[in-house]
Amino acid sequence: MSMRFTTKARRGMVVLTAAATLAVGVAGCGGGGDDDKKPDSSASASKDGGGSDAGTQEGADEPLLELRGEDGLMLKITSAARDAGGFVTVSGELKNDSSEAVRVSVRTSGDETEIIRHGSSLGGATLVDSKSKKRYYVLRDTDGRPLTTTNMPRIKAGASIPVFMQFPSPPEETTEVAFQLPTFASGTIQISG
Repeated sequence: MSMRFTTKARRGMVVLTAAATLAVGVAGCGGGGDDDKKPDSSASASKDGGGSDAGTQEGADEPLLELRGEDGLMLKITSAARDAGGFVTVSGELKNDSSEAVRVSVRTSGDETEIIRHGSSLGGATLVDSKSKKRYYVLRDTDGRPLTTTNMPRIKAGASIPVFMQFPSPPEETTEVAFQLPTFASGTIQISG
């Protein structure tokens, strides 16, 4: 009985730590009045390579990866950071490059019943470590909700929204993984930290 209580307490602490980390991350993604300047830098980054080619991270404005999806959506991954808690948080923005407002496809949630029942999300995302031959799925809390951006609004033409996904961390020696998200091209990202 005490073993069961200890396991539940540990699981609760992991969820609480993850929720606090996500809350800080989401708060950090909030607008700070410089929103007018960001589209200029992302527009110049979009012009050089329209596809699923990974860019090298030379400056803070350079994305790790830009992936094209359906309906004119583009996912720009700006960081993939490993933390001490055993997680990898992939952050970026989802931009509508089309001339009309677009909703993110429900297929990005994946096909797992547990994730789908919590609404639209990026829960179908995976990281693939080809060296170890392992696939890492988006983490979930104890209620089965994916630890990723959920309930995404309709994205206006030219607008973008911040997104994140949290995965279990591959081994320390793994620094390069393939990122996959349904309805988007796939590509390779570097994990920092």
